[in-house]
Amino acid sequence: MPDPFAPYVLGGVPLANRIVMAPMTRCRAGSGGTATELMARYYAQRADAGLIITEGIQPSEVGQGYPWTPGLHTAEQARSWRTVTEAVHARGGRIAAQLMHAGRISHPSVQRGGAVPVAPSAVRADGKVFTPAGMKDMVTPVALDEPGIRATIADFVAAARAAIGAGFDGVEIHGANGYLVHQFLAEGSNSRTDAWGGGVAGRLRFAVEVAAAVAGEIGPRRVGMRLSPGGGTSSDIHEDPEDLPATYVPLAHALSEVGLGWLHLVDTGGPALRLRIREAWHGALIVNPALGAGAEAAQAGLQAVEEGQADLVSYAALFLANPDLPTRLRRGGPFNAPDRSTYYGGDERGYTDYPELAS
Repeated sequence: MPDPFAPYVLGGVPLANRIVMAPMTRCRAGSGGTATELMARYYAQRADAGLIITEGIQPSEVGQGYPWTPGLHTAEQARSWRTVTEAVHARGGRIAAQLMHAGRISHPSVQRGGAVPVAPSAVRADGKVFTPAGMKDMVTPVALDEPGIRATIADFVAAARAAIGAGFDGVEIHGANGYLVHQFLAEGSNSRTDAWGGGVAGRLRFAVEVAAAVAGEIGPRRVGMRLSPGGGTSSDIHEDPEDLPATYVPLAHALSEVGLGWLHLVDTGGPALRLRIREAWHGALIVNPALGAGAEAAQAGLQAVEEGQADLVSYAALFLANPDLPTRLRRGGPFNAPDRSTYYGGDERGYTDYPELAS
C-alpha cells in the first residue's frame, strides 16, 4: 500500500512526501504584481508539504483576473519570487509556480487602460468578479485572433522561463476552474469554428500547444497541468457531464504524449472519469478531493493515495488554515478551520497567523 508520507520523486525532483499544497488565490501581491516578504513567510510556513504549488501567477498583463495578484512577466516580478523560492528551499521544501491566465474571468478595472479581457470567443461569463471596487458584473470579452493566441502561448513560455530563473522547481499550467485554458476546452465558452474550436480536437489544441511549448522551453518533466472537468470557480463553465470523457480522456492522452511531469486533477468529474483519465495518463497523478477543509477531505485524500487512485494528494483550504498539515494528517487532526473572510486581500491575519501544533 503506498504511503502518503513516504518520499516521492516527481519529474526528477525528490519530494519529502506525497502531500501537495494546492494553488489558492490570496490577492496579497505587492506593487507591480511582485511577491512580498509576507508571501515568502506564508509559503515557507508550509514547506513541510512534499510540493507547494503557488497561487495563480499571471504570465502577462492581460492575463490578470483579480486585483493584487502576482505576475511573472517583468524582471522585477521574477526577482521578487526568488525571495519566496529561497525561503521555501531553506526549510527543505519544493515549490512550483502555477501559471494562470484568467481569460474572460477578469474586468477592465484590473486591465491596463481599462482594456476588455480576452477569451476564445466573445461569450460573457454569467456572474460577478472581484475587483478593486468590489464585486462587478463580468463583461463580454474580446475573442483572441490567431496572432493573439500565438502571443499568449509565447507569454506562457516566457513566464515559465522566468519561473525557473527565479528558482522554482517546476511550473504548473492552470487548465482548470474556468480560466483561459479551460475556456478553450469547454463548448460553452469556445464557440469558435476554426482550428482552435469546433470539435474536440480543436478545443483541446490550445491546452496541448501551451503544454508542448512550455515543455520545450524548460523540459517536460518540470511541467504539470491542472484540470477540473465540469467544474469552475465563479466561472460559468458549462460542460455536460456525459460529454466529459470525450474531452478529458483524449486530453490526458495528448498531454501524456507531450511527456509532462504531472497531471493535477480536481475531482469534479467523479470516480469513473478519474479512473479513465488515470488509464490514459502515463505520468504522476495528483488528485484534489474537492471536499472542503474538514476531516472528511483529509481522509479522502490520504485514501486516494493508499488505494492507488492517485500518486499524490493536494489540499487547498486545509493547507491554508494548517501550515503544519502533514503533521496533522499523520495524527488525524485536529484541524484549524479556515477564516473565509480573510481569503482575499489584507495583511497577515488569516494568512500567516494560523497556529501550529505544539511539539
